[in-house]
Amino acid sequence: MASSSSSSSSSGTASPCGACRFLRRKCTHDCIFAPYFGSEQGPAKFAAIHKVFGASNVSKLLLQIPPHDRPEAVTTIAYEAQARIQDPVYGCVAHIFTLQQQVAFLQAQLMEAKAHLAQNSNIENIFESAQIMMNMQENTKQKGVFFPSLS
Repeated sequence: MASSSSSSSSSGTASPCGACRFLRRKCTHDCIFAPYFGSEQGPAKFAAIHKVFGASNVSKLLLQIPPHDRPEAVTTIAYEAQARIQDPVYGCVAHIFTLQQQVAFLQAQLMEAKAHLAQNSNIENIFESAQIMMNMQENTKQKGVFFPSLS
């Protein structure tokens, strides 16, 4: 009992989590935000989340998610909040669209490079075949056998 009250008072009197610091409230030992928003960088990270989604909505959302999935959820929510602040209309969809355009551009470049390599490979193969035929003609001329010209 003494350890639970000391841990409760220690987490309540110690520096609050970033979310509670931002909200200017007492941080309890069972604070849903404490594991994800440290006391140092947490307030700035939480400010964007609070501005876009609201603290109440985020706490309700986190309570519905299994604890082992919450760190990923907080990271995703923070990313979406930052993207919504930068681009209120599209949010992170703008980033996704930009990346899709880059992928399409790079795929087109790759196809062009492959076509160029295939063309060069075919030219090299034709050149090698011509060299072989010329060598065969030279060898057969020496033996007295006639081959028609390649030109």
